[in-house]
Amino acid sequence: MRVVAGEYGGRRLKSLVGNNTRPTTDKVKGAIFNMIGPYFDGGIVLDLFSGSGGLAIEAISRGMDHAYCVDKHYPAIQIIKENIAITKEEQKFTLWKMDAKRALAKCEEEQLIFDLILLDPPYAKQEILAQMEQFLALGLVSEQTRIVCETDRSVQLPEQIPGYTLLRHQEYGMTAIDIYQVRK
Repeated sequence: MRVVAGEYGGRRLKSLVGNNTRPTTDKVKGAIFNMIGPYFDGGIVLDLFSGSGGLAIEAISRGMDHAYCVDKHYPAIQIIKENIAITKEEQKFTLWKMDAKRALAKCEEEQLIFDLILLDPPYAKQEILAQMEQFLALGLVSEQTRIVCETDRSVQLPEQIPGYTLLRHQEYGMTAIDIYQVRK
């Protein structure tokens, strides 16, 4: 696993060992960012189920200003720290060891508004729909915010989610990518 493009392009990233995680492949990561960017002129990104931090690091590498990486598992937090260190720009990242619900409450408390939200939760459909509802209710999104949902191909996210427009659905092997934007 590596950073595909941008300032950190080519740098190798570590991933968690075991069957509990499924890091985004370089091919899928490249495809995601080609669909939404591929490069950015600043912005704030939330990687709510960060795992290895690879997607957030890719977003920063491609021009986002700051990334919030969230994971509740200690081994993931350790890997994310190591991967952030590879960038040599640790100040561009905020790492929170907590579950998604607590993280969203903290985002509201800090009045954060995200330009990009990356979602790859373990129980995809149920959590994604509830969290997308929370993003609106808590005021964490603007009309420009894009939300990238990475799921197993067997998970079918709806085309219509209240408050959002589906911009793109793409499948890559066993992975499905759905990109939504806040409805204007």
